[in-house]
Parts: sequence; structure tokens; C-alpha cells
Amino acid sequence: MHDPLPGSLTGKTIAVLGGTGPQGRGLARRFAAVGLTVVIGSRDAARAAETAAQLAAGTGGSVSGADNAAAAAAGDIVVVAVPWEGHADLLKGLATALSGKVVVDCVNPLGFDKQGAYPLAVAEGSAAQQAQALLPESTVVGAFHSVSAVKLDDPEAAPVDTDVLVLGDVRAATDLVQELAGTIPGVRGIFGGRLRNAHQIEALTANLISVNRRYKAHAGIRITDV
Repeated sequence: MHDPLPGSLTGKTIAVLGGTGPQGRGLARRFAAVGLTVVIGSRDAARAAETAAQLAAGTGGSVSGADNAAAAAAGDIVVVAVPWEGHADLLKGLATALSGKVVVDCVNPLGFDKQGAYPLAVAEGSAAQQAQALLPESTVVGAFHSVSAVKLDDPEAAPVDTDVLVLGDVRAATDLVQELAGTIPGVRGIFGGRLRNAHQIEALTANLISVNRRYKAHAGIRITDV
């Protein structure tokens, strides 16, 4: 059994674009496990359906699969968890399907070399700001950037010991996403500022990757005194 969903999330469908990748699949697993209706999106609808069937069997939840466009249309709240390289191209084609919706961007623009991970420069300032520029009729919120995909997708790893910094310009939307984060056992959603500050949070993931490599961990972050 799981705790009752907040009223703001009751009856809502969560679509996860890129839901067959590690982060998207992990988030989909956690949302399904607490009773949310989940639609997994992928470039390959058959792969999405296969992943959805696995998660439905593992969580006992309502999980279906579709291509990214159909998933975007089906979701009340839409999580973008695609690789940075495909971020702009995907969203350009979904502006109409995502109009009027809360879009949660958790993409980290990172590069990797022999020294490890490092943040990439983004013309709009951050992945979240790029999403808002490409989706002018949607409300974009940045969140879930630094949650370990390994812990999210491990059914034996509950609870997940971390806070999620939530960034956005519309209070109702950030409140909603904070509540969405809080459905995951062990997680708190914490308001982290306006969307213009998303770059720092996206870049912080590079530091966490360095922590994890040094300490062989799956580290997250906690905000104190809140």
C-alpha cells in the first residue's frame, strides 16, 4: 500500500519523454509505484511499450507506452528526460501537444572527457530555459536533475535519500512539481528559485558525478534548516 496522493495529483497522468532511458525509467517506476498513471514516451513506441509492461509488472501500477508525441499529448504533467543532444529537436516538434501543460525538464547539458563531467554552455542559459523558449505556451519547471537514476530504478532502494530542487516562474507549477517529487519515498521537493537559475542546478550534476566516482556512491543533495 502507498500513501494517498495529494489532491493536486489525483487523477493526473504523468508522461515521461525519454522514459526508456535510465533517469526517465527510474522516475516512471517511482511514480507508478505510488499510484500515478504513467505514460512512457520514446522515439520507438515498441520499446516504450516493452518498458511500460516491465514497470507495470514490477510496480503493480498503471503504465503504458507510446511514441514521444503520443505520450506528450496524453500527459497532464510531462517530464522531459531525454539526452541533451536530442532535447531541442524533440521539443520543437511538440509545442502544440504540450501547450497549456506543466513541463518538467530534468535534462543536464553535460560533456565528458578524460577529466570527467563538465557543464556545457547553452545559448538560452540552461536546458530548462531552452525548453521554455521552445514551448512558449507551456509552463516549464526544472526538477529531478540530481536524483540518482540507479536508486530510482532499483525497487530495493526505497526510500531515496535526497531533496529535489524545483525551479520555475509560476508558483502554482512549482508547488505542483514539489508535490510530485514528494510522492517518492524519502524525497522532498524544495523551491530552488526562478527558471533563470536553472543553470547552476543542471551544472551541479557534474560535481555529483565526480563525488560518486571518487566515493563509489550514488550521492544526492540535502537542503538544511528547511
